[in-house]
Amino acid sequence: MSINISNAFVTLFDSEVKQAYQAQRALAGLTRERTNVEGSTVKFPKIGKGTASVRVPQTDVVPLNVTYSQVTATMTDYIAAEYSDIFHQQRVNFNERQELVQVVSGAIGRRMDQVIIDALIAASSTGTVANTIQNDGSTGSATDLNVGKLRAAKKYLDSKNVPMEGRTIVLHANNLSALLGQTTVTSSDFNTVKALVTGEVDTFLGFKFVTIGDRDEGGLPKSSADRTVFAFHRDSVGMAIGLNQTSRVDYIAEKTSFLVASMFSAGSVAIDSEGIVKITCAE
Repeated sequence: MSINISNAFVTLFDSEVKQAYQAQRALAGLTRERTNVEGSTVKFPKIGKGTASVRVPQTDVVPLNVTYSQVTATMTDYIAAEYSDIFHQQRVNFNERQELVQVVSGAIGRRMDQVIIDALIAASSTGTVANTIQNDGSTGSATDLNVGKLRAAKKYLDSKNVPMEGRTIVLHANNLSALLGQTTVTSSDFNTVKALVTGEVDTFLGFKFVTIGDRDEGGLPKSSADRTVFAFHRDSVGMAIGLNQTSRVDYIAEKTSFLVASMFSAGSVAIDSEGIVKITCAE
């Protein structure tokens, strides 16, 4: 067979990967994103707070003396690649292309999510919710995710004046299962009927819920029986993308195979720890 692949095929494959990648990525658009970054690092500015003072006639105004600081995201290169042996396929046909699209785009999407999760894990001086918080807000034995913990996370963010719009909770499937056992979540008297019909929680207490399962990339951290769930605001986490996702299909003579590869370069960092809450859940 010919070892030449037309530009049209490569363009089609790249387009399909991008579409699937955007669909499979769970945390897309839920952080502060900066694209087309040049260089190996990108700095996200953080501006402090100020307090208004009483205006005294005919006196100099008092400046706020707002503090400025920066946090740095370091870019890391990632690639997802697979060989397509010409002896296994008479040609790189439609079915194989579709399978490789799913494999490559899934790997990219999960890795992009993990870049954000790793930034949440590394964040220091964040709000915390202990695994002993009960459904009614009291303290007792270790529990999984419940309404009491969600209220505690909301209380922390409210106390830090974090805007309501743009709040997200990323949790494991096990935590969602425990949460669906709460009457307050599943009852139509308290929440939408979506939790009853589909077994999903989309929005509750002002949080958008994003559920992920076990992932080879790491996923949400778990120590013994304790899983860490994160509640955060969009502006509290920065995502920098240097090389946006791009794909290639090349013939490698030594392998008598086509190398299908997709790659990107990105980095993430916690910008404001006051907008992040770490919730410990005993699964």
